[in-house]
This record gives sequence, C-alpha cells and structure tokens, in this order.
Amino acid sequence: MNQELIRKQQDLTARLNRYRHEYYNLNAPNISDAVYDRLFEELQDLERQTGIQMANSPTSAVGYPAISKLEKTNHPIPLLSLDKEKNIVEVCRFMGEHQVMFMLKLDGLTIKLTYEGGELLEAATRGDGEVGEIVTHNTRAIGGIPAHIRYEDRLVITGEAFIRPSDFEQLKASLVDNNGETYKNGRNLAAGSVRLLDAKTCMERRLMFMPFTVLEGFENLPRKSERLKELSALGFTPCKYLVTKRTLTQAEAEDGIKQLQQYARDKDIPIDGIVVTYNDVAFAKSCGRTGHHYKDGLAFKFEDDLFETKLQMIEWTPGRTGEIAPVAVFAPVEIDGCEVSRASLHNLSFIEDLELMPGNRILVSKRNLIIPHVEDNLDRGGFVLESAYPHRCPCCGEPTRIHETRGRNENGEERTIKTLFCDNAGCETRKLKQFVHFVGKKAMNIEGLSEATLEKLIGRGWIHSYLDIYRLDQHKDELVRMDGFGERSWQCLWSAIQQSRNTTFERYVIAMDIPMIGNTASGVLCQVFHGNLDEFRDAVYAGYDFRQLPDFGDTLHNNIHEWFSKEENFCIWEELQMMMIQKPVQPVAENNTQDNPFAGKTIVVTGKVEPYTRDEMNSLIASLGAIAGSSVTRKTHYLVCGEKAGSKLSKARELGIPVLEPQEFFRMAGVA
Repeated sequence: MNQELIRKQQDLTARLNRYRHEYYNLNAPNISDAVYDRLFEELQDLERQTGIQMANSPTSAVGYPAISKLEKTNHPIPLLSLDKEKNIVEVCRFMGEHQVMFMLKLDGLTIKLTYEGGELLEAATRGDGEVGEIVTHNTRAIGGIPAHIRYEDRLVITGEAFIRPSDFEQLKASLVDNNGETYKNGRNLAAGSVRLLDAKTCMERRLMFMPFTVLEGFENLPRKSERLKELSALGFTPCKYLVTKRTLTQAEAEDGIKQLQQYARDKDIPIDGIVVTYNDVAFAKSCGRTGHHYKDGLAFKFEDDLFETKLQMIEWTPGRTGEIAPVAVFAPVEIDGCEVSRASLHNLSFIEDLELMPGNRILVSKRNLIIPHVEDNLDRGGFVLESAYPHRCPCCGEPTRIHETRGRNENGEERTIKTLFCDNAGCETRKLKQFVHFVGKKAMNIEGLSEATLEKLIGRGWIHSYLDIYRLDQHKDELVRMDGFGERSWQCLWSAIQQSRNTTFERYVIAMDIPMIGNTASGVLCQVFHGNLDEFRDAVYAGYDFRQLPDFGDTLHNNIHEWFSKEENFCIWEELQMMMIQKPVQPVAENNTQDNPFAGKTIVVTGKVEPYTRDEMNSLIASLGAIAGSSVTRKTHYLVCGEKAGSKLSKARELGIPVLEPQEFFRMAGVA
C-alpha cells in the first residue's frame, strides 16, 4: 500500500479536525466553507483508496459521544509491566547474543485495541493488568486510532495514549484534576483524559496514540518488528524502534539509546525511558513472566527524575540503638506512578550539608527506582545547626547528644558523620524498637507479637526484658481479656513463643542486637565458631581479633567487644540461653569440602539468582564449606553475579576477582 497516501490521509484528518475545532468551539474559522468542503471530499476519496478510516475522522464523526460510566473488561492476555533497569551494563547482559528491539518508552496511558473483520470493536485501558476499563467511546477523540482497517482477521494491539510536551504546556494552565489542582505532568493529564466520560471534552486534550506491541495477529511473522511494520500499512504510526543486527558493545547500546532520545525530542514525543525487548516472538514467549512483569524485556530508565516540592517538617524518631533518625515530610509528589511524601534524611550531617529547614523548596527522586531520596535544597541560606535538631528526645524528653564517627560519603571520601542520640536506655520508643527487632523474622521469629501488641504488653508492665516474653503465661488470664485477644489468639501466640525456643546460632546472635551483626556476619561467626554460642563468647573474652574474618573491619570488631563488655548484655546472653534449645549445626559433608573448588573460599552474591533467595544462596555457600561475604574486598575469592547486579560487579572487575554466572557456579558446586 502507498504509505504516502496514508500519511496524506492522516495529515488531512488532523487538519480538518483542527478547522472544525476553530469553527465550532472557538468561533474563529481560518478557512472558507468552500475550502473545507473541498478538503473534506479529498479525505473521503483517500479513505476509499486506502480502505482505512481513522476513528477521529470528520467523515464519520457527527458528534462526540458521552457515556454514564466506564465498563470493565478482562484481558485474556495479561497486560503486565516490564522490569526496570538503570545500569547499561545489565542491559547489555540482558541482550546477550539475541536480536533485540530498542524502542521509545512512551510516557502516557497504555490502551489495548481489538479489531475483528477490519472494525474496531473495543478500546480498553490496562487497568491492573488483568481487568481494564472500556474507553471505546473516546477513540474518536484520539489521533492515530483507525476505526476501519484492511485486515479481516482478529488483531489485538497495545500502545500508548499520550499528550505531546508542547501541547501540555499550552493546556496545563487552564485544566484542573478532580481535586481542583493543576496537572503536574502530561502523563497524568493523558491518563485522566482517556478515562473521561465525555468524548467531546477528551477531544480538546489533543491525545495521540502509538502502538508498540501486537498481541494477536500476523501469526505468520516470527519477529515483533515485522508485525509492527505491518501496522503502518493499516494506518497506524508505530512507536519508533531500532533493531540490532548483531551483538552490541556497551558504547553502541548507549549510542542507540541517544539516537532514540534525540528522535523523541525532535518529534515532540514524551518518553521516560527506552524499552529493550527480544525480537523473536517464540523466544520472547519462552522467557515466561512473574506476577508483575514479562521477562522478555527491560525498561531502561534514564537518570533519576527530580521533582520539586516543599519540605513541610522533619520528624525525629528514636531507634533501638538510641540513634534518633530524621525523616523528611514534604508535599506529595508522584514519582513513577506512586505518590511519595516521605524520605529518610539519614543523619544530622546530611541535613547540615543540604542546609535543610522546613519551608525549603527541595528536589526529590526515587533512587534506583525504589527508594525516595532528597537530592537538593533550592533555598539554601540562613541555616543554623543548633536550630536544626531537637535538643531533647521527642519520646522521653531526655537531652539529646550529637555523636561523631568517621565514615565515607557517597563518593567514598572519608568524613566526619554526625548523628543524633538519646542515651536514655529507658526511652520507651527505643525500648519498643529493641523488642520489635528481637521477635522479628530474622531473629527469634515470634509471630503474633506485632509492634502494637508489644506496646500494649510493655505498657501494662508485663515485659521488661527479653526473658519476660517467655514468662507471659503468668499473665494469661489478663491477656485473653485484652481487646483483640481471646483464648485462640493466646494459644497461637504461646505456641509461637515456644517454637522460638528451638533456635539457631545465627538467630540468637542477631536477636542480641549487636550493632552491624546481620544475616551475613552471623553466618560467618557460626562457621568460624562451629555454631557454638559458648565458643563464640569465650573467644570474645579471650580478645579474639574479628578483623581477620571476611567483611569484619575495625568497626564490627569493636562493636562485638563493646557489647560483651556491658554487664547487662552478658547477663541476658547467659540467662536467655537457659530457655533455649539450640538446633545443632549440620556439619559440612566431607566430600563437599574435598570435591568442590569453593571450600574455604569467600563468595559474594550480587543481583537476583533465581530460584534462590539471598538467604538460601548464603546457606548453599555455607554447605559447600565456604563463607558468604556481603561486600567485595581483596579477601573475596568469587563473585556470583545474577540479574540486576549492582556496584559489586564493577568492584570485582576492578580487583580482578573471578565473576561467575549462576549456572556456572551451580555446575562447579555440583548443584542440579
């Protein structure tokens, strides 16, 4: 089919709709009726020649329909998301030797179109991926959607409805959302406009549509790019893409991304990333899916977007160690589809560096697409440190103290870090957080003792120490009469408490809350001291140098010795053991240590290693007679690198440490 005819038809459709808008809505016609009629007839002739009619064609639109509500529709093929990635190295790993498509990630609202016998049957939003809303009535108001096509078989496609950045700049001042507030970005306006009940109002929003996937149709074509190309002949304008012909270097991948970014800028198309997807349809289907995303593609996101908002206040909350953590509370902003209004401020030094005060205009982001973060302060000046923090604990009212330690900033440079502390061991919030940690999943794992329940029990004076948890049966009669409790709840709680007595070396050590002792460190200690709590304790009092262990530096070494130097800690360590039944450590099979190359080695894992969790991987490493490290150092022997690897991969390459793919690691370890 002559593509020039289709482009001429699309252009003429847009022109006539603009003229209609000027005539009917603005009362300011720019052409005569005779010229309009001549162009109208020309469009009719083109539609007869191509066999295509756009949904918003003036030749069929007598008016724009309105409906009373949006009906729901199921998606037989779920419309899932894509896993997000910011590291170009990981994108190259994902590509491997496969042919892939680099495509614009349009910033709007996903719509699915269904055609039968050449007629548009239904347009629906993605919704939750399983169920969407029918918005067929608005297709007349969206440019780029044909109502009639020359394809008789069933055709189902997905694409994006969006508003061009230049149009959004013109529209945003005069439009408000359901809350009476102006729209913050074009994506929000597009999403709201597609779901309008009145198509006439939708038409005024200047929406465009571009398809990016063929879900059903063109079954004879084995590649996604071939199927998209066929859409051009049917009157669509597919999303811009590039197809690789061979394996790309990192530099070539980056160049392709830059080309697409420039194209989007030149064509006034809103994007928030680049989609990288396997081009072969059969292989893509074989990759499978999770409940959230398909595994045949990645959404490469650009640098974290920054959003301006106003800092309303800084909350200070004591933690279990006495450190009082600051949290920024700011006017809500939408980042990556989620409303964000809070972010950690880490410590007093962070606040001082940014000169943060309530009322400041700040820039926030979602680092690595996950964690809200305050990036900058736009209103620096007039900052006074003494006024930036509470001089008394917000919980117990005791004086606070600034604690200074040596640490490193984000660039790895040494510096002094200031943190705020409450030294009152009896501070109720601090005490509560300690108990929450003790009963947590990684520690004693006592289900039923939520933070709210613990607060009630502590408030009634039934719990003063960890030991009291195992004596709660003394208060059974009163406890079952508490709001939200009863005999059944008590039985479940007491059963969980009794089960927690059967514990492990690692859980017990974590429960003691020695600073910086977590899963990895406790696992190393378990191996070194053969899972024997007394052996570990005796080593401490004999002056054991923990710095010789993997990932154990000066700070961790000092933390262990300082914790055991306090009499109250020693007492709880000894007394609580008398209530426990420690599970014996399973000895490492001798053939495991002899027949695999990992015995006695330190192995660090980074990224996702399916189907294992990180804890399961660390357990597997331990079963091989190896030590599971948490950070890459010169003491590391191997790095196992799964999907979405972080900075550990770069560090390993810098130090010349062997990097193993998961399958290679499993093969060497003799794991099926």
